[in-house]
Amino acid sequence: MRLSPHSFALAALLTALVAIAPISTDMYLPAMPALADYFDASTAQVQLTLSVYLVGFACAQLILGPLSDRFGRRPVLIGGLFLFTVASVACAMAGSITVLIVARFVQAIGACAGAAVGRAVVRDIHDTKDAARLLAHMGTAMATAPLVAPLIGGQLTTRFGWQTNFIALVIIGIVLLGLTVLRLPETIRHANPSALSPQRMISNYWALLKNSSFQRFALANAFSFAGLFAFISGSSFVLITHFSMTPETFGFAFGVVVMGYMFGAQAAARLLKFMTFERLIGIGGRIGLIAGVAGVLIAAIAPSTIPSVVAPIFFYAFSVGFIMPNSMAGAIGPFPHMAGTASALLGFTQMALSAFMGLMVGVLFDGTQMPMMAVICTTGTFAWLFSRQIVKHAAATDQSDPSVSKD
Repeated sequence: MRLSPHSFALAALLTALVAIAPISTDMYLPAMPALADYFDASTAQVQLTLSVYLVGFACAQLILGPLSDRFGRRPVLIGGLFLFTVASVACAMAGSITVLIVARFVQAIGACAGAAVGRAVVRDIHDTKDAARLLAHMGTAMATAPLVAPLIGGQLTTRFGWQTNFIALVIIGIVLLGLTVLRLPETIRHANPSALSPQRMISNYWALLKNSSFQRFALANAFSFAGLFAFISGSSFVLITHFSMTPETFGFAFGVVVMGYMFGAQAAARLLKFMTFERLIGIGGRIGLIAGVAGVLIAAIAPSTIPSVVAPIFFYAFSVGFIMPNSMAGAIGPFPHMAGTASALLGFTQMALSAFMGLMVGVLFDGTQMPMMAVICTTGTFAWLFSRQIVKHAAATDQSDPSVSKD
């Protein structure tokens, strides 16, 4: 029996599908120094298993979004979950860092279906404001995954070895594949027969790229998340290698940052009752800027301690909770006729920029937290600039004619 489109159970399933991506990146973070030792690989090579995952994730969205517009949400999700499960097996059996990197790329393509198509499903069944509220609540619940995943990953790595992290992902993939096949309804009302036409795909993507409203929301979203990913990419080497934390205790420090995102997303969901999502994005932009600058200043002049790293990132993550769900809704909302395509381009922008910033953290890593903090400060600054543009444009539109939709 299929789930009701507006049921809590469907929201929970969508949350789990979208959560595949952060689980796949966060569960094995405590194992990254162990991977370097096991494969005799450099820090940059091990971090490439994260960055190449985002590259695969980003590129896949450009195809999976239109694919779901053409054939429906269910077939794409089912195929993606099957691919994710098979690739997770390959990760667990990897005999070299090169094989692991390739398997992670394929794994990302499968995981991408959950995130890209899951967001499109939300847009299929809700208007823009309700979608923003649901995405915020989903973000809060979804943050439980990266909160728990490093704790589990640390225990698995210490007790059974790094491979068990990927065995756990195999089990997760099998469970979600079964639930999707048996319970997920098809939410797209009218499939777009020309969605996969090269000319139509280029036309749709070009229409989104030149749309000034989409640009503002997508770039605020991308820069905000890229800063958080810079922490995800560099945190294990900073906290485990530099500060000599154990993989088990690393999970608790990482969890503090995840709680920052949870609190931010939950606060944003509640505040949507009293203010516009554009204004919430503006507030998030200011908090992220302050947190990013504070992180660099603390790293430069204060004693190097674990709280000096975790505290500013907590507030940066809080700002991401304000920006991400609202900017997603603002970017996808005006395009119900191609929600899958809009979700795909939004995700591509987010993941491509995050992959680049994660790579920069690895290249610039000098054994301290400063390179990571500098990257986060940079992304926070750009997220603030684009959030300001969103607020200004919303104010100008309201003053000219409240009934006119944003371009």
